[in-house]
Amino acid sequence: MATENKNLDIKVEYLTRVEGHGNIVVNVKNGKIEKCEFHVVESPRLFEGMLRGRSIFEAQHITSRICGICSCGHTLASIQAAEDALGVVPTSQTIKLRKLLLDYEFLDSHILHFYLLAAPDILGAPSFVPLIETHNAMVRRALRMKKAANDVCDILVGRHVHPISAIVGGFTKLPRPKDLAAMLNILEGMQKDMADTLKLAASLKFPDFHRETEYVALVSDDGEYPLLAGDIGSTDGKRFKKTDYKKATNEFIDPRSSAKFTKLSRDSFFVGALARFNLNYDKLHPEAKKAAESLGFKPVCHNPYLNTVAQVVEIVHCWHNAVELIKDLQKNGLDYGEEITVGLNEKGAVPVRAGNGVGAVEVPRGILYHNYDIDKAGIIKQADCIIPTNQNINNIEYDFQKLLPEILTLPEDTIRLRLEMLVRAYDPCISCSAHYLDVKFVE
Repeated sequence: MATENKNLDIKVEYLTRVEGHGNIVVNVKNGKIEKCEFHVVESPRLFEGMLRGRSIFEAQHITSRICGICSCGHTLASIQAAEDALGVVPTSQTIKLRKLLLDYEFLDSHILHFYLLAAPDILGAPSFVPLIETHNAMVRRALRMKKAANDVCDILVGRHVHPISAIVGGFTKLPRPKDLAAMLNILEGMQKDMADTLKLAASLKFPDFHRETEYVALVSDDGEYPLLAGDIGSTDGKRFKKTDYKKATNEFIDPRSSAKFTKLSRDSFFVGALARFNLNYDKLHPEAKKAAESLGFKPVCHNPYLNTVAQVVEIVHCWHNAVELIKDLQKNGLDYGEEITVGLNEKGAVPVRAGNGVGAVEVPRGILYHNYDIDKAGIIKQADCIIPTNQNINNIEYDFQKLLPEILTLPEDTIRLRLEMLVRAYDPCISCSAHYLDVKFVE
């Protein structure tokens, strides 16, 4: 069918297999694209308003409720911002344990997305449910791996969704030798499933689509793949300190969306696994590099569908990194004198002062920023949270605008699926991103 005669009216309401509510709207008349948009229609969360007037020591417990998938990432970004404001410098032991927690978060989230949210599209299923019959071993592997990631997180911080023991200054409970052994045993038990995950990823064929864009992620000058700390860097050569995060995001409002849009050097940019892979490939764990090579995956990659493949590479990286961190903790032991057992407002706990602090942490979907302004009593006066998904929404639309003309000759159902798959490839956490509220005052 010639594209000049093509008419399309696609309205995908409440896109499936993503977190939150988003719509796809496409109108083509006589081959001319009149509308090609991704709408975030989630109700605003208003967490920044909830934080005002609350103690800085409550912030990580409140903000972990922003998301049930990346609770640990919000906790760590919140703690980092609080410590920055209070002038608290975490110990090397605390940093190791936080890196371990972030590895667990990535394992849990990436496994969920790869197996249960993205793979059904490639395998021709409307969801993972039909795969229980057609790909039973694969579904069982996915659930087994996800349970393992949840279990190690439970051991480390009390639970995965809304962690308990990670707080400003450190941890209220440190893992004992038996806990380290249990976590290591669980992780090492995933070894065959990890190998089978790579085999599955190699067998899946993703759409061939490319659009050059700017990729943004944390970067550092040391040899470590930066997830917990670093500067803000981009493939266009930009670099900022985390305190300049607003210069790196430049949020603006679009009335079609309850989430704000962002841009940096260009009209849009991409954050997430593919951005990290493109900017920090050389710092991946050697086994993760081998995994990427086995998948024929190299930087710089401009195919957004392959963000899912980048997640698989990060699964390998985080699994190996977590195993090595636990072995290091077993070898060197833990200083249990660092356990924070006194009340936060009691003498001897974290000292309080007025200040402003920024947290910038890589979470599964990209850089997450938290910024708090606190008074001398440690009460939050102002809060700002910029979520990875709202940084990606603008880029998704620009991808749409390039992709649609390339696939207009395909059947309508195929076009719809390709657009849905493109959004899912970004692994959006839509409800996290909804911060903008349009209020009209009528006199």
